[in-house]
Amino acid sequence: MATPKAPAGAWQRMLSGRRLNLLDPSPLDIEIADIAHGLARVARWNGQTKGSHAFSVAQHCMLVERLAVQIKPGLTREVRLAALLHDAPEYVIGDLISPFKRAVGINYKDLENRLQEAIHVRFGIPPKMSDTLHRLIKKADTAAAFFEATQLAGFEVAEAKKFFGLPVGLAHKRLTPWDPVEAQQRFLKRFGELVE
Repeated sequence: MATPKAPAGAWQRMLSGRRLNLLDPSPLDIEIADIAHGLARVARWNGQTKGSHAFSVAQHCMLVERLAVQIKPGLTREVRLAALLHDAPEYVIGDLISPFKRAVGINYKDLENRLQEAIHVRFGIPPKMSDTLHRLIKKADTAAAFFEATQLAGFEVAEAKKFFGLPVGLAHKRLTPWDPVEAQQRFLKRFGELVE
């Protein structure tokens, strides 16, 4: 039996001019400028945060990379790049909150994983993360969520502890959301530092 064709229109046109097939993403159609632009404009917490600007996924990714280094000092550039790009698929699919992902009724995670693998290949990272690396990034991601929840999303500490646990031994600065242009520029700068 023949493989079904991808539905018409299952692609996204990027500002770079690339057309990314969402069902079968090619690493050749992925550009860091598109990722930075999109992530700087995607709001964490569905935009339900304090401040003049939404707390962007780009800023969140930079926080996760910084926390991963605190958790395990001496990480290679490749691992730090994987941490920085851990939510990169959201430049196309947005930052759906976990309850919504569970309610969608399609294999959302499969779509997200295919896109993440293509992004990894594009930037020289192994397509699939080891379990150890996955756990490290998840720990940093969860710590970031705790800090964001308590500083920006209106959670009390006790409530955030129930959802995310209490990050122990991690230093963090007061989070202030950046405007999209600043978030995009800082994300691109950090990416450049990690790949040079």
